[in-house]
Amino acid sequence: MSVMRIVCISDTHLREPPGGVPEGDVLIHAGDLTMTGTESETEQALHWLDRLPQQHKVVIAGNHDFLFEGRAARARKVMASHPTLTYLQDSAATIGGLKFWGTPWQPWFYNWAFNLRRGMEIRARWDLIPSDTDVLIVHGPPAGWLDRNGEARECGCVELLGAVKRVAPKLVVFGHIHEGYGQAELVSRRGRIQLVNASICDANYRPVNAPVAIELGG
Repeated sequence: MSVMRIVCISDTHLREPPGGVPEGDVLIHAGDLTMTGTESETEQALHWLDRLPQQHKVVIAGNHDFLFEGRAARARKVMASHPTLTYLQDSAATIGGLKFWGTPWQPWFYNWAFNLRRGMEIRARWDLIPSDTDVLIVHGPPAGWLDRNGEARECGCVELLGAVKRVAPKLVVFGHIHEGYGQAELVSRRGRIQLVNASICDANYRPVNAPVAIELGG
């Protein structure tokens, strides 16, 4: 398998990253394409993604993207009109020999979309992640990893961290906690795991963070 350049973005909220989106083989958007999740906002965000140069584009929803939860059938029709995009929701795609798994859920967060209770309820979703996943795309962070909000409180999911250690993907991409933007590496018994909080917007929804490019394979 040759080296694949994966460009990671999240939490764009209808805004474009400073300096644009760099070239790569695969673009990942880890949710929160919109502000309020209306159909018109969703169309606007998807049209923008359509125009980006990557051959493969993998998208999940986030807690702002209500269309994908409340009107799932309509969301599927909207996605069908954008054949350059692959939408994942507790589902997989294989690109260039790498196995991607995408899931939009996060621990309960006010009354936004894709909320699940911490503990057994959300763990059931993480249990669906296949053990041979190379790239895991989730909306929120695992506990203790790039998950501190503006009050320095760790907001990540303990159950997700357990799943990440179990699966040991090569790369985990997420967002949700805008202040956690950055990269880290988790060393597990099964290997090194790259973690990317790819939030483009800051806490005030200003697009101040650049996309993160990761090379995998070789």
